[in-house]
Amino acid sequence: MKIFRRNTNDTFEILTKSYFNELHVWKDTENKVEILAGLIDTIRPKKTTNLKFFNIDPIIDFFKENEVERQNFIAFLKEILVYKRINTIFSDAGILQETDFFYEVRKRIFAKIIPYQAPKNTLEFVLNQVFYDASDPEWLEKIPMIQLTELFYLLEFTNIYEENQPDLFLAEVIQSMNLLLQRSSGKALETDVVQMVPEYHEHRSPFSGFEKELYLLEDILKEENTPCYVSSEDIIYKQLNIMFRQCNDFVDKAFHNASKYGISLRVNQNLLRIRQQLKRLGELMPFLVIDNEEDKTPKTIQLVLLLIRHNSQKNNIETLVSDSVQVLSYEITQHTAKTGEKYITETRKEYFKMFKAALGGGFIVGILCIIKVLFSKLPVSDFGHAVLYSMNYAFGFIAIYLMGFTLATKQPAMTASALVRAIQEGMKKKKALPEEKHHEFAVLFSHIFRSQFIAFLGNIIMAFPIAWLGIWLIDTAFSYNIAEQKWLRLINHLSPVKSPAVLHAAIAGIFLFLSGIISGSVSNRDKHFQVYYRIQEHPWLKRNFGKGMAKRISEWYERKWAGIISNFWFGVFMGTTASIGAFIGLNLDIRHVTFSAGNFALAMYGSQYQLTISQIAWDP
Repeated sequence: MKIFRRNTNDTFEILTKSYFNELHVWKDTENKVEILAGLIDTIRPKKTTNLKFFNIDPIIDFFKENEVERQNFIAFLKEILVYKRINTIFSDAGILQETDFFYEVRKRIFAKIIPYQAPKNTLEFVLNQVFYDASDPEWLEKIPMIQLTELFYLLEFTNIYEENQPDLFLAEVIQSMNLLLQRSSGKALETDVVQMVPEYHEHRSPFSGFEKELYLLEDILKEENTPCYVSSEDIIYKQLNIMFRQCNDFVDKAFHNASKYGISLRVNQNLLRIRQQLKRLGELMPFLVIDNEEDKTPKTIQLVLLLIRHNSQKNNIETLVSDSVQVLSYEITQHTAKTGEKYITETRKEYFKMFKAALGGGFIVGILCIIKVLFSKLPVSDFGHAVLYSMNYAFGFIAIYLMGFTLATKQPAMTASALVRAIQEGMKKKKALPEEKHHEFAVLFSHIFRSQFIAFLGNIIMAFPIAWLGIWLIDTAFSYNIAEQKWLRLINHLSPVKSPAVLHAAIAGIFLFLSGIISGSVSNRDKHFQVYYRIQEHPWLKRNFGKGMAKRISEWYERKWAGIISNFWFGVFMGTTASIGAFIGLNLDIRHVTFSAGNFALAMYGSQYQLTISQIAWDP
């Protein structure tokens, strides 16, 4: 037995003549699939980005002019393709197999590095070896159908509609459709999924009707002395399409109701899996229909191309992530946008109300600055300091939130979604002039800028004097200047020259963004699991505190809990960054403009007002 070896300079013509001449070299080769893989390698384009069409006329001409090679190649293809089953390509490839999103991502990453190899008696194994590149469908589908059809006849392929036998290609396609439908029907009946579409509670599941129609169609196709296809005018096929649309409407309605009932990652993955299975069914259903005899060969070729596409792109991670997080991210950002509306002022009254709220936020931050300095003096480990700093920040931010105060730096993270929504609303006005499309955005941006400025001003106006007053009171009462040994470090941390203050401020910005995501995620989760309704109807609460109190608790929870969790984690992020940086050997920390104002006051007092103009202005 010979081992296949291909020279990188081999062309399709050279390789074909080497293995498919009168000597029948291919018959003595150990792994025949590698010969086919080598032939495809000779014609595979290096780039498919700007490829408009792919010409295979040279291959067609070669087989026309070389009858011996053509006949040998036909025999070769029959040997490696005959009795090769589709296996699970149509039913599994590229479709979510697990509701665990992170498991699915890990599985696909692993498969990218070490691809799964099907048993050698399956068509999937051949496709894995031959069309292993994810870009293969791109250039194959750019080959003109007229050329593919000519090559199809030259290589004496038979279309999938010639005979009606249970072991033929089309029978396996129908089997895959049955499997897809059974899986989607089972998932659609799960309690968490049905909860998303209460409109269907009183109606029969469309998936059950879809299954019934598909079984009827399958029975017809299996009858003896009848073609293994139907007309597009067939009443059962028409009914099948109606049920297919109703199944898709079921899934669309469930996703649409996410804004009303919330949605969990598990339910999102379940619905996504059902949608992918329905999409695959929608791709396969047209192959059951033949209206004209001349459609048989093109449809056979299209089915093979579809098979190659799904098999070569089954481990696509980008599509998985995009599809999986789309609905969740939309619901989270919608929550953030609604929350961000309270940070936008439009009237004079709202403007000064924001100023008062900012003064309150600055007041609490000034106190937090003093507490943090006191915590830094405790003889505990770095982990202990991280816990103390985190709790200081966390409970401080929660206090600011519950008391209705505000921090200027939190506004951009919350109002960004509102800005995006304004842009989206403007883009929907297709017939409007450009200035009309973005008028709402321009007005909103001016309101946000004005609100941001007054909040920033209120924060630093209050944080500075409160921090200074606090350190002065401690010094007066206990004769202890808490910043005496720490003032130089405090002032150095504010320097844009001697410290990466800008980078540290950017890290704080990332944490603000994450806290907004957490807020939306918690709100969405609680909505989906009906936490507010559960609290309102909790028998112990109603029995001990009354229905009115239980309802007020549920309303308070609905309004405040997501914000409390968000602010708690924002505090944890802020408090642990420096300790984590020290642990991994990186200069990580956070800078917050309001805290910086308070720390500046502490540094001034700690230095006994010995700071120079240069230190204050730029370079300490």
